[in-house]
Amino acid sequence: CVVKADADDYEQAVVAAKTASKEWRMVSGPKRGEIVRQIGHALREKRDLLGKLLALEVGKILPEGVGEVQEYIDVCDYAVGLSRMFAGKVLPSERPNHALLELWNPLGLVGIITAFNFPVAVYGWNNAIALVCGNSCLWKGAPSTPLVSVAITKIMESVFRANDISPAVCSSLCGGVSIGEAMSKDKRIDLLSFTGSTKVGNQVGVEVQKRFGKSLLELGGNNAIIVDGDADLDLVVPSVLFAAVGTAGQRCTTTRRLVLHESVYDEVVRRLKSAYAQVNIGDPVDEGTLYGPLHSKEAVDAFVKTVGEVEQSGGKIEFGGKVISRPGFYVEPTIVTGLDHGHPLVQRETFVPILYVLKFKDFKEAVEWNCEVNQGLSSSLFTNNVGQIFHWLGPQGSDCGIVNVNIPTSGAEIGGAFGGEKHTGGGRESGSDAWKQYMRRSTCTINYGKDLPLAQGIQFG
Repeated sequence: CVVKADADDYEQAVVAAKTASKEWRMVSGPKRGEIVRQIGHALREKRDLLGKLLALEVGKILPEGVGEVQEYIDVCDYAVGLSRMFAGKVLPSERPNHALLELWNPLGLVGIITAFNFPVAVYGWNNAIALVCGNSCLWKGAPSTPLVSVAITKIMESVFRANDISPAVCSSLCGGVSIGEAMSKDKRIDLLSFTGSTKVGNQVGVEVQKRFGKSLLELGGNNAIIVDGDADLDLVVPSVLFAAVGTAGQRCTTTRRLVLHESVYDEVVRRLKSAYAQVNIGDPVDEGTLYGPLHSKEAVDAFVKTVGEVEQSGGKIEFGGKVISRPGFYVEPTIVTGLDHGHPLVQRETFVPILYVLKFKDFKEAVEWNCEVNQGLSSSLFTNNVGQIFHWLGPQGSDCGIVNVNIPTSGAEIGGAFGGEKHTGGGRESGSDAWKQYMRRSTCTINYGKDLPLAQGIQFG
């Protein structure tokens, strides 16, 4: 039985995590890294079991469930190295006998709110980096995925206890909207990382800003793949299939718009329909299944509503479009043609496996279509034209946080910063210098001389 947290539970958890942060921040960076290494090792020992639990609870196929746990393990490995590498700077001072430094210190308590679709990986991105940076963590997973949250927390608890450190360093709560609202408003939470819809993320961001807190938002994505006329279609079709059908269209990086040059449009649509027809739909934990159920009835309802709107708007269902008659929340992966790039349905992110296919003539026009939606998470261009590649990567190219060439919009590596622009929220998690969001920066000037020269040569007194 999973107990839903109430206000008293929340208060106890925050006090415990905040208290534990004072102990944890005094542990050296490399020692913190060693404990994160042990967390990664403990996860590795339970990887397949956790992956199966995740697949059962979320509905994603078993290889994706195991892969998600592996992603947390990989981030732990990354964080171990980071624990000996994040550094400040020594800057030249304009004043004699002065040192000018830039130092980084822990924030304190990091709140982490995760969504149903990636409950382990997204927590891992935040947790492993926040820990080596010297912060404690308070995790609220999605209400519909409590078991995997409990399992992960129990594993971490054993590691902390083995090192004589309070397990409250990584606390968690199973709760709904009221807990999320409390975290947003609580000034004791020094950084709140939220993953979820743009609508809710906007509310979270506003509440955190009201208290002048820090937030890290990873929200929606209406992601596009552009296929130019010279693209290798043998790369295009499996890439689109994975990005549009994988996780039953429930990734924030799922491809929702496929923008095809007119010279390859018919061929790609034909190949894609053939590929969709070969997707093995079934129980997510069965070997060979490539496509499982949606996570909830609400998702099925959104799928049915959107398909109806497509048909009413004159769009053509090239493949799929139906609810599958079997136990569970199954729908057919769906391909839609015949709608304009600016149609409200194409502009709207619907978190289900519906792919809108568009036709373009001019490359710059296609890039404009990529950028015209509210979100700016992931994007990809398939071409062998070097000039177009660098246009795509440059200031007149994609406005997304993830800008790919000849690979899908999904499947980001942990070494790069993950996140996007505009309504995607602007936050960055995981690799690169994303660690800076989990620390506070101080500019420090030290006078080791006997005189008091002022900056800019000011004479005072």
